[in-house]
Amino acid sequence: MSFAMLRLIACDLDGTLLASTGTVSERTRVALRAAEAHGLHVLIVTARPPRRVRAIAEACGLAGLAICSNGSVMYDCSSGQLLREQRLAMDFAHTLIARLRAAAPGVAFAIEAGAQYGCEPTYAILSEHPHDRSDPNMRRGDALELCRDGVTKLIVQHTDRSLEQLLQLTLAHAGTFATVTHSGSNIIEVAAAGVTKAFALEQLCAELRVNATQVIAFGDMPNDLPMLTWAGHSVAVANAHPSVLAAASERTSSNDEDGVAVVLERLAQRGYSV
Repeated sequence: MSFAMLRLIACDLDGTLLASTGTVSERTRVALRAAEAHGLHVLIVTARPPRRVRAIAEACGLAGLAICSNGSVMYDCSSGQLLREQRLAMDFAHTLIARLRAAAPGVAFAIEAGAQYGCEPTYAILSEHPHDRSDPNMRRGDALELCRDGVTKLIVQHTDRSLEQLLQLTLAHAGTFATVTHSGSNIIEVAAAGVTKAFALEQLCAELRVNATQVIAFGDMPNDLPMLTWAGHSVAVANAHPSVLAAASERTSSNDEDGVAVVLERLAQRGYSV
């Protein structure tokens, strides 16, 4: 299959663009800047909420838009503004919380609601986000109250269930009113029905008059699959989940071996034509 000249790079962060240390290598920064200088749109597409994206975008040398919370939020990294949101309605969030509490006693929840965030007292804050333990802006309370205004992302955690068990349980009780996925940590992520990374990417590309064949997407986890499937060309890093490795158009080096930069450097030599 032949592809049109690329116009947009859509790249996941954790496990893909970022090394295991959570940092961006100089090689990767140079490759991203070169792509932008050539006129390509370089877009972060991540499960992270906006509050965790701006500093990373600055470290990458990127100042444009980012798709956050698995497609629920469009964020301007330069201004810090949330340009649009898709929220799981309060009624749906409450229904799912009640169902999971009945099916799996001990389940705990955290929420992202645009720029707001919070968690239940029993929610075990992930080791990669230690600041959340003392963050004065982290709301504490019962999930039903935290979801009063709906959520851009409902986070489900159970310390006694495996990730796969919790995923299947959440899928079974979410029905058709929510999108359920995971991005590697031992938590499940829930958004409004139909909201995925591909959903938001397709919306933005329509506004930019970029078609799918002009997009290359990079990812590593199941929450990247809709985006990788939609893009004209998809790349899995070597450390990716087996389902991502099977679905991608090609495989590159791992995130710790600058896998994204390896591909971008090759494309630069070809004038960014796949």
